[in-house]
Amino acid sequence: MEPLFEKLKKEGIANPQRLVLPESTEERNMIAADRMLAEGTGKIILIGNKEEILKKAEELNLANIDKATFVDNTNGEEIEKYAQLFYELRKSKGVTIEQARAKAADPLYLGCLLVKADEADGMVSGAIHATSDVLRPAFQILKTAPGVNSVSGAFIIVLPEESAKKYGEKGMLVFADCAVMPDPNEDELAQTAVLTARTAEKLAGITPRVAMLSFSTKGSAKHEKVTKMVNATAKAKEIDPTIVIDGELQADAAIVESVAQLKAPGSPVAGNATVMVFPNLEVGNIAYKLVQRLGGATAVGPILQGLAAPVNDLSRGCNADEIYKTLLITSNQAINRVK
Repeated sequence: MEPLFEKLKKEGIANPQRLVLPESTEERNMIAADRMLAEGTGKIILIGNKEEILKKAEELNLANIDKATFVDNTNGEEIEKYAQLFYELRKSKGVTIEQARAKAADPLYLGCLLVKADEADGMVSGAIHATSDVLRPAFQILKTAPGVNSVSGAFIIVLPEESAKKYGEKGMLVFADCAVMPDPNEDELAQTAVLTARTAEKLAGITPRVAMLSFSTKGSAKHEKVTKMVNATAKAKEIDPTIVIDGELQADAAIVESVAQLKAPGSPVAGNATVMVFPNLEVGNIAYKLVQRLGGATAVGPILQGLAAPVNDLSRGCNADEIYKTLLITSNQAINRVK
């Protein structure tokens, strides 16, 4: 992974992004923030009482936390403008100004409001919160990017040395959706394919060749679920005619050249896929975990795709290094964000 993250460090130094960490007194978050501030790979915004945060930093021997920007969610006057912003965004849904003030005092909501107000470029959270708690304010405040109506979660799969010689590119594949949509329709799958291709190119630095996966290859089986993947492939091409994509393909036809020659001769993707789009969350989540545990691969993610601004979720079992790397990923997404 080091070449990838060295690239992200250089991009962050050249164009530092403002990244919110709402879980500001959580030790792993503080260590990751201190590292980013020391390196200059990004600008950190911490939500909470400045004195409390700095006291905790001193206890942890973190020397750079004072370089962060602090937004005190306990100070009603300081966050009133964000309460007003949330009220304007949600009053049509029946939200009162009192309810808006309560939401603005919630660090996860306040973090998204900072991004919405263009006072931050992205947010990373989830070390001590459930995924649903992280995503809810992002959906309510930031919503999806222009032309997109669904959010998906991609994983960069870094293969062990032996597998890296045979599959993917630079030892990497990108899997989606493995984190968000339980049962996507054709349009949502098409958007996932296009967004994951961009993630592969912009973030992982690999050439996107997208395989739309199924239990069938090129009509070997007839079923409505096969038809869904065929139609999603066509719709992805309509969204982005430049995308290199093919489907429906079985997993072995997508990544094994000898199988591809038998099952899908002439395919621009089969045998050489770098992006794998799964038919539903059940399949995607099971697949990435099996590759991770049985295949010895490293899974980096989930990287959320489709939001109007980058917000990324953490595993509650993550360490400080993983948070730091997620900050770098979020910074890259912000740099490449289409506004």
